[in-house]
Amino acid sequence: MEAAGGEDTISFQDEAVDKSVFKDCNKIGFYRRQKLLPRKNPYRALLDSVTSGKESTKFQIINEVNKVPLLAEVYGIEGNIIRFKINEMAPLKPRYEVLDVLIQQPVTKRLTPCPGGTGMLVLKDDSGQLKLHITANPFKIDLSSEEEPVLSINSMGHLFFEHLQMPPKHRPSTESEEDVSTDHPQESQDDLGLWQEKFGKFVDIKTNGPSSIGLDFSLHGFQHVYGIPQHAETHQLQNTGDTEAYRLYNLDVYGYKLHDKLGIYGSIPYLLAHKLDRTVGIFWLNASETLVEINTQPTIEHTLSPKGSVLAKQKARARTDVCWMSESGIIDVFLLMGPTPAAVFKQYSILTGTQALPPFFSLGYHQCRWNYDDEQDVKAVDAGFDDHDIPYDVIWLDIEHTEGKRYFTWDKKKFPNPKRMQELIKSKKRKVVVISDPHIKVDPMYSLYSQAKEKGYFVKNNKGRDFEGTCWPGASSYLDFTNPKVREWYSGLFAFSEYQGSTDILFVWNDMNEPSVFRGPEQTMEKSAIHHGNWEHRDLHNMYGFYQQMATAEGLIQRSKGEERPFVLTRSFFAGSQKYGAVWTGDNVSEWGYLKISIPMLLTLSVTGISFCGADVGGFVGDPEPELLVRWYQAGAYQPFFRGHSTMNTKRREPWLFGEEHTKLIRGAIKERYALLPYWYSLFYHAHVASEPVMRPLWVEFPKELETFGVEDEYMLGSALLIHPVTEPKVTMVDVFLPGSEEVWYDLQTFVRWEGARTLKVPVTLNRIPVFQRGGSVIPMKTAVGRSTGWMTHLPYELRVALDTKGSARGDLYLDDGHSFQYLHQKQFLHRKFLFCDGVLSSSCADENAHYHSECVVEKILILGINKQPSSVTANSGGANKPMSFTYCSKTAVLHLENLSLNVGADWEVRVK
Repeated sequence: MEAAGGEDTISFQDEAVDKSVFKDCNKIGFYRRQKLLPRKNPYRALLDSVTSGKESTKFQIINEVNKVPLLAEVYGIEGNIIRFKINEMAPLKPRYEVLDVLIQQPVTKRLTPCPGGTGMLVLKDDSGQLKLHITANPFKIDLSSEEEPVLSINSMGHLFFEHLQMPPKHRPSTESEEDVSTDHPQESQDDLGLWQEKFGKFVDIKTNGPSSIGLDFSLHGFQHVYGIPQHAETHQLQNTGDTEAYRLYNLDVYGYKLHDKLGIYGSIPYLLAHKLDRTVGIFWLNASETLVEINTQPTIEHTLSPKGSVLAKQKARARTDVCWMSESGIIDVFLLMGPTPAAVFKQYSILTGTQALPPFFSLGYHQCRWNYDDEQDVKAVDAGFDDHDIPYDVIWLDIEHTEGKRYFTWDKKKFPNPKRMQELIKSKKRKVVVISDPHIKVDPMYSLYSQAKEKGYFVKNNKGRDFEGTCWPGASSYLDFTNPKVREWYSGLFAFSEYQGSTDILFVWNDMNEPSVFRGPEQTMEKSAIHHGNWEHRDLHNMYGFYQQMATAEGLIQRSKGEERPFVLTRSFFAGSQKYGAVWTGDNVSEWGYLKISIPMLLTLSVTGISFCGADVGGFVGDPEPELLVRWYQAGAYQPFFRGHSTMNTKRREPWLFGEEHTKLIRGAIKERYALLPYWYSLFYHAHVASEPVMRPLWVEFPKELETFGVEDEYMLGSALLIHPVTEPKVTMVDVFLPGSEEVWYDLQTFVRWEGARTLKVPVTLNRIPVFQRGGSVIPMKTAVGRSTGWMTHLPYELRVALDTKGSARGDLYLDDGHSFQYLHQKQFLHRKFLFCDGVLSSSCADENAHYHSECVVEKILILGINKQPSSVTANSGGANKPMSFTYCSKTAVLHLENLSLNVGADWEVRVK
């Protein structure tokens, strides 16, 4: 967001992003230094220094130019993971190493040295399948699996490690000024940003001097790479070439530009590479500003000189080179060796955790605006949903609900009785979300500020005083969430006794936590600011929002004495943020291009661990035309986090304000979402326990089909539904790619059956987007929807069974109380599996350790792809066969079974003869 005005008169500027506020790569000192490094690799491994133990293999690396020794460590980790670290042997002071992202110390397994050639060390894992060939001079590592080369480290010679040095004024006079940067003696310090760096009116003083790191990886046979969010870019990462590198630096970029590699609100330094027979991942564990260059060389056939009458041909194998550069810290990288997409997802979750299982209500529709004016406004909006028969679950309050932008307070004139307001919302079985940002208004009369100041809980400036910047309240200080004591204190603020006016239906939204600092360098905190442990902000910038969301989630858990699941949405995030809640794509714009880009942005978040993600429906900035708004609701209904949101100077945008015809279409989209909530919840259970993304690019589900690798205008929801949102105006026909030569697909609206491995021209009107169910799947649904999820607990289920080419199908249903941790601590849940085979649909227990009582029944079953009318249908539950009435449509080949009353938690069979 943009800001203007005096210190206490912050106003909102409705303009697109001003790119001059943010740096291009060529304005970043450590990028310039690394790009100017000599191409001759100056590093040599000292193989006579090798020590090998149970935990790791260690050896030294020497920079032949400056003779500074580095310590390299190689770890084998359970689950087909390799960890590689490089640090200084004897740094002047400790270098920053990322904490709190890894959920535990990884379980290591021994890598055994074995004979190699001269100047080479070979390590292999206990299976003998993974081998690391470490070449001494120049230093390089080649990693192979089953003798097949997978990736190389430093094969391009881009290893870069700036050792910590004394400031020039403290050096003995015998040292020359050239020693400041022995790699670039000809360059001036100002040009390279060694000890200070200028950007506009800002000067970044670097008390530790240059400390950047870099390393290259060559991925052999790969030409499709994904990941490293967050950018408003394609899902498949593009060659950077001579253009901008992908930047990972959390920034408040209001109305961000499309197809841009500028870092926006969050950063996950994790890249996936995929080819027909393998998927691998590179997780670069570094929280400082990071740049990633990508160069893909596709498979090329070269014609050689003729031999006789035959032209000889040689195939140059595809390769993708990835170069990582970070401003500070150490090199700490995890190589996830797959070999499948599912295996890579699992390996990443072993390190950083899985998606938190969200409370059920949070999968419904959320209504937000900056800002709902007062209690009467909230009451009217809530009633409007009921009056127009539109389900919703959560109403949100932005910064204006507080007393002068003081978080954990209420504006006494606008919200004189917040508890009474929440009781009204609770009576509708709905929830409230309020905002809580990291900046705290500088006001000695504000108890939260005075407490934090007294305890020393704010980030400091480089002079040791509390850092002050400008944000929505005016002059603000910023809580130091990197400090465990600050997080503990902040978590305690959510206790009902502390947060006056809060109730158990109030949940939280962390915004502006990049952190956003108006009039700061690139609208964020100065890198020289000091955090707990005397670490500079530059070392951990990308983790600041991660820590706030962690503290917020813990606070909501604590206020319920550990019983209730939290819901926390954050704008800024890092690797591992999935453990704490949901993420959205920030301040998007009400234009068709932003609807279209939301799909690849969410797919990228999904494959990098964050399944609970979404984009503001309708666009945050601007006023959408009715057609765009309808199409956005239709898309959002099939995306994990589903929230309508808009900024303060837009027209009101509640779903019933665009005429009855558009209201009907929006209502239909939201009701489709609610009918599918049993399927959604089951998908989130699988994300939680098995690291399976909820929203998936086609290549994840069809990893051996090259045609899927670049598709990003459609996606899979779980393994059963293919979604193709309409993202352009006035469209009457869209091309839908149905993957899989062995697959069949059913139009979810017409039930028409199509074979896979084809592109289908699908006619569309404004009342639908193409959605297809995959043959071989069973989808659990509700037969009706309620005013919110709370009204749907006891409504009956429908099973949508879509048969594959062999006449079979399978699926599952996960069910628990939807809000507590009893599923985890007491095993109070149901996990049912459904199987249709040889004309029998069966329901059985998928987890014998689970127990949860439900009176709900499966009332309706639709079986798609039955080729002939059955002679009879019987149901067996509890040992008795009962004939069932049915209808069969020969035109659509659909069998309808209704009024079944089969308990959802019981074993039963339905036989079709």
